[in-house]
Amino acid sequence: MFDKSKVKLGIAPIAWTNDDMPDLGKENTFEQCVSEMALAGFTGSEVGNKYPKDPAELKKALDLRGVEICNQWFSSFLITKPFEEVEKEARAQLAFLKAMGSKIIGFSEQSHSVQGQLETPVFGRKYEMNDEEWDMLCTGLNKLGKIAKEEYGITLTFHHHMGTVVQTDAETQRMLDNTDPNYVSLLYDSGHFAYSGEDPVAMVKKYIGRIKHVHLKDIRREIVDKVKAENMSFLDGVRAGAFTIPGDGCIDFEPIFKVLEDAGYEGYMLVEAEQDPAKANPLEYAIRARKYIAEKTGL
Repeated sequence: MFDKSKVKLGIAPIAWTNDDMPDLGKENTFEQCVSEMALAGFTGSEVGNKYPKDPAELKKALDLRGVEICNQWFSSFLITKPFEEVEKEARAQLAFLKAMGSKIIGFSEQSHSVQGQLETPVFGRKYEMNDEEWDMLCTGLNKLGKIAKEEYGITLTFHHHMGTVVQTDAETQRMLDNTDPNYVSLLYDSGHFAYSGEDPVAMVKKYIGRIKHVHLKDIRREIVDKVKAENMSFLDGVRAGAFTIPGDGCIDFEPIFKVLEDAGYEGYMLVEAEQDPAKANPLEYAIRARKYIAEKTGL
């Protein structure tokens, strides 16, 4: 069994309001979002665009509901922007997260990313880094991971993601092989590995020693196949319902939970399933996800 004192459950606001496509969930307020997270039984949240930018204001709203910030996405541009510029932006976010009491920051390298391009197919059009760019990425991650840990007490976790320069098993392996485990960890996302054609169970087994944050995300295989066959973009795939909550798609989460449990995983497991809130009521799906996780893990 998971140690309930060391493993916590969170859910991402992207089910209520989509930062990349603001029309999805535009009617849902920040207050409704965090209230429904708490109502569904989650204690952790990541940061959405509608969240107050002032730590004191945000903390008060979350404290009322028994919710805390457990991570925040950070878009890095280590291979296309000067390092000093990325460092400045990272420090600003690290300071915010430290004020919120968060122990994790989630990096995603967005240089040349196609994930936000509505007209670009997500399959077959991703950018491939050369050796020099790989060195820039991994060197930058090591430097920023050292800053995060030693100056802010926060762990840098890297988020492999569809449409980005680190998407596949091979790319994830190369990134981890060339970064310092003391400063760079992995944000394991079951849905993105499955979407990219990797086996999410094999991936959690392979990388368990570096995983410090977990996104529990399921996929609807028939929709992902349609995205591939019809050359759809990542965001069009989201609208079509490519992602869903654990237990509602094709991924078998029981062996994933077992690997994490056997390894003594500590930290957050966070449901992150971006869907159209008009088609998938966020509270209903949050409750279903919470029930499924309780049934499979006892948490």
